[in-house]
Amino acid sequence: MKQIKLSGRELAVLRAIDYATGSTGTEIREKTSIEGVDVAEILNALCEVGYVEVVPFTEQVSSKNYAESTFEINPSYALQLKESMRRT
Repeated sequence: MKQIKLSGRELAVLRAIDYATGSTGTEIREKTSIEGVDVAEILNALCEVGYVEVVPFTEQVSSKNYAESTFEINPSYALQLKESMRRT
């Protein structure tokens, strides 16, 4: 099993996402107090590696469309991500 390594900002964003129902970009920004442009970049990176999924699906999350989108933890990585968050 591959060990997941995350930056502090990635951890903050992942912790802000509700595992059961997902969270909107606005909710994530409010919980993390990270600027919208930066939240969009972090979410793009997490989506690219497959840790997070966007509903409705979009190729690229931008600072203009992230607020209305819902972000969910990919169930395939949920246990590994929780373990990674415990280690830090």
